[in-house]
Amino acid sequence: MVHFVGAGSGAPDLITIRGKKLLEEADVIIYAGSLVNPQLLEYRKESCAVYNSAKMTLEEVLEVMADAEEKGLTTVRLHTGDPCLYGAIREQMDVLDEKGIAYDSTPGVSSFCGAAAALDLEYTLPEVSQSVVITRMAGRTPVPEKESIESFAAHQATMVIFLSTTMLDELSKRLIAGGYKADTPAAIVYKATWDDEKTAVCTVGTLAETARANKITKTALMIIGDVVTHTKYDRSKLYHPTFTTEFRQASE
Repeated sequence: MVHFVGAGSGAPDLITIRGKKLLEEADVIIYAGSLVNPQLLEYRKESCAVYNSAKMTLEEVLEVMADAEEKGLTTVRLHTGDPCLYGAIREQMDVLDEKGIAYDSTPGVSSFCGAAAALDLEYTLPEVSQSVVITRMAGRTPVPEKESIESFAAHQATMVIFLSTTMLDELSKRLIAGGYKADTPAAIVYKATWDDEKTAVCTVGTLAETARANKITKTALMIIGDVVTHTKYDRSKLYHPTFTTEFRQASE
């Protein structure tokens, strides 16, 4: 059996109870060493074999999984954050399907959730934004043309942009071209929930300048939108005394 497990956003105690239990029981752990906090490996048992996938190809990862399966061992494939976001898990699952190897997934706390916590931020403020766009700039991995930064920016929804820290000058230009004003609130969160977490609130027009000033060059995400400053928003109807719910009658 192969268990795909979300390691969480960084802090070792932010892994789920299920994920921790699977790490403790695993015979083999293949972890994304460039991003996963190595402290999580302290949960493993002494006899567990550990592989760092940062130094492996997809074929080598799959070979370790198949070998473990032949020996009747349990494998944990430990991905950063939640594996469903930029985790490259589908290509692994497809081969496991072909080989008849069973697998399941355990979700984790994504860094976009960790970043919100770092800023005490709510992504979905009433009358400000009720949608979150999670995307990235095109790099060595292309982005479909229909999912351009400009097309998403036109909606003026909250945007969380992964894997783009080295392209912030270009990101600013494209956000502004899409409809955001240069003074739209923005934030950069470096290594959300890690011990060396760093946050910087800025604007769309000053993303690159802010990253340079804070010496942030990688392992960060950008948050775009008025929710960053959360100065003006409407009160939630759910908890308003004049709002009737299934559980509470509105007051007169």
